[in-house]
Amino acid sequence: MANRHTIILLQHSPNRASRTFMDYGSISQAMDGICGLYERKLKEIHPAHANISYDISDLYNFIDGLADMSALVYDHSVQAYLPYDRQWIKQRTFQHLKKLAH
Repeated sequence: MANRHTIILLQHSPNRASRTFMDYGSISQAMDGICGLYERKLKEIHPAHANISYDISDLYNFIDGLADMSALVYDHSVQAYLPYDRQWIKQRTFQHLKKLAH
């Protein structure tokens, strides 16, 4: 399941023009990308801080604060992209960060 092409669809604000996507070679890379997106946002907010730390609830609040976020993950068995919601993304980012911590 880890090496499946993953597209993260997101909308930053209620404005439809804020829709964008991020394209990754695996679910793991996509979760890294979401964390990186949040970390860049934190650096924008706190430019004077050299080291920025956060916990999972901060990341969840960021994800929940987006107007929309979902994932499309390629499933080779059906040769199609399967959709996953924001809750799935939060669960996968938690699992991903937990693996990185060990």
